[in-house]
Amino acid sequence: MSREKLLSVSARQFAKGGFEATSMRDIAKQAGMLAGSMYYHFPSKNDLIAAVYEAGVAEIGGAVDRAVRGSQDPWERLEAACTAHLETLLADSAHAAVMTAELRRLDPPLRRRLVALRDRYERRFVALVEALPLAAGADRTLWRLHLLGALNGTAIWYRPGGKSPAAIAKGLVAMLGGDRSATTTLGSGRCGRLALASEGMA
Repeated sequence: MSREKLLSVSARQFAKGGFEATSMRDIAKQAGMLAGSMYYHFPSKNDLIAAVYEAGVAEIGGAVDRAVRGSQDPWERLEAACTAHLETLLADSAHAAVMTAELRRLDPPLRRRLVALRDRYERRFVALVEALPLAAGADRTLWRLHLLGALNGTAIWYRPGGKSPAAIAKGLVAMLGGDRSATTTLGSGRCGRLALASEGMA
């Protein structure tokens, strides 16, 4: 079995059972190979987890990079990035799904590796939010973390047949400030304009 195929099988098992509960033996069984043969490709389970996570970063990062090309407007770029993030996350992509997994229970060296990979991906959103014409004094770090938390949390409640990833992304960006046609502000006005006051997100 190729390394790429093994990564795909591993990603689906980790997405289904979690990093801790999924063993190398579980993955080998799904891959139709001996457990010992996996160590030819990956010296340890932690190395396998890191490789799967890195593949997820590459997949979703590539989608975001492609989505923002050709646009100059900062709000349009952010909305396009959010749409690409959601489309990848919600497309039954196991590689992308593991990027939203809980990392706190992993051993510290592995957690640091994965956090570094996650931070590398999120630097795209740091730059996108930095370019926004937000109100003076707006906390851009909190703004960005709020947005990413909302995007990643969508996987919990999203059901096919409801709002599309593009519509969800548009709504989230609008509520945080991207609907320049709206006039109602959230709180003190620093958080942005409310576009979906009465419409549910699901």
